[in-house]
Amino acid sequence: MLTILGFAMIATFLVLIMLKKMSPIAALVLIPALFCVAVGQGAKLGDYVIEGVGNLAPTAAMLMFAIVYFGVMIDVGLFDPIVRGILRFCKADPMRIVVGTAVLAAIVSLDGDGSTTFMITVSAMYPLYKRLKMSLVVMTGVAATANGVMNTLPWGGPTARAATALKLDAGDIFVPMIPALGVGLAAVLLLAVVLGRRERKRLGMLTLDEALATGTAMEPETVLVGAGSGNDRPRKDSGGAGTGTGTGGDAAQNAGPDADGDLDTDTHGDEDFKGLDPDRATLRPKLYWFNAGLTLALLTAMIMELMPIPVLFLLGAALALTVNFPHMPDQRARIAAHADNVLNVSGMVFAAAVFTGVLSGTGMVEHMADWLVGAIPAGMGPHMAIVTGILSIPLTYFMSNDGFYFGVVPVLAEAGAAHGVSPLEIARASLVGQPLHMSSPLVPAVYVLVGMAKVEFGDHTRFTVKWAALTSLVILCAGLLFGII
Repeated sequence: MLTILGFAMIATFLVLIMLKKMSPIAALVLIPALFCVAVGQGAKLGDYVIEGVGNLAPTAAMLMFAIVYFGVMIDVGLFDPIVRGILRFCKADPMRIVVGTAVLAAIVSLDGDGSTTFMITVSAMYPLYKRLKMSLVVMTGVAATANGVMNTLPWGGPTARAATALKLDAGDIFVPMIPALGVGLAAVLLLAVVLGRRERKRLGMLTLDEALATGTAMEPETVLVGAGSGNDRPRKDSGGAGTGTGTGGDAAQNAGPDADGDLDTDTHGDEDFKGLDPDRATLRPKLYWFNAGLTLALLTAMIMELMPIPVLFLLGAALALTVNFPHMPDQRARIAAHADNVLNVSGMVFAAAVFTGVLSGTGMVEHMADWLVGAIPAGMGPHMAIVTGILSIPLTYFMSNDGFYFGVVPVLAEAGAAHGVSPLEIARASLVGQPLHMSSPLVPAVYVLVGMAKVEFGDHTRFTVKWAALTSLVILCAGLLFGII
């Protein structure tokens, strides 16, 4: 009964948010509460929620301070050179823009944190997608899938969990998987080319001049990560998409006609397509190397696990604010600029705590896992690595990584060992589902992505699931082809 109710609860949640009948926060709270009552454990709902909140509180704290930290770094211009390089490559070609999204997301994913990746990627690419009226779900889908492939890095989480659960060395799991993961990343780039060509066909391939002219008909837009000057007065000397505080920011201004009535490309050109306002008052060029060093030190400390990640970001955010904005009014303005993102994301995480708390507390997740493992035919024992890879795709979407790697993978490894399948093969196969996992409603970072991109979670899910699942299957096939799995 708990197995059926567990699947029914997840299905109800997905259907309601994909049909936009409920908001994700409401669905994450109300649906599990109703199912908790349905299984006769309504009296324990409070205990389950508190336990879920306690488990996710460090994640919420990390996201809150990470948003502030990286928001400040974007404000002060740390990522402007990377953004300019990507945008210079993209120009006004929809295909290049989608490929640039995949490349940027993959590069930033090297830090092992999905929220960081999505904040930087959306901040850089959002103005381009809006200016050219491109599909924003293409941006979120490509970014999430690219990050999912890179999430298998040893410091990203899944590899470390698999190593811990099966008492293996993380390097022995990850290093042999590099060729298969490389094929998966190539598949994401190919997907970006295909989706980009589709966008190019839909919109046409614009020149930079045409893109700027098209932009004049659009309403002013603001980038959700506040990187503006902190006032509401439009900057007429800036051609980039306006970026400002959460209360309005700098309106986007576009190149106007010159004295001859033509678009003045001599004075604008690539400068109009930088995405982030190059003249925003929050820039701190004299502190560039300090901020770069601070970020490098923070990421190094994360990788070396010198302190808990929430503590690192708390210290980093406090130091970044104090050094870059020594005056209290400026600090308050920067915090206010990012308050919307902080509230939205942290609220979503705590709502997800209700969902995960009920799933775990009622025993639904254990019964679902046992049912799935028990449904595997005995004749599939010698092929348990392939079974693990296939199961990892849906299970890491419907379950947390902790639940899958600590609850399901050891059982699969034990079943495989009885037929001579190495635990290393099981561990490597268990990484296959990560491209889809990053779009799971149980992953807090995905709410950063859809929130900043102003995309409905249901729209993102409908668009991304099929492509992410296909990427996972490509990785599995590559692993089998190379003899890794």
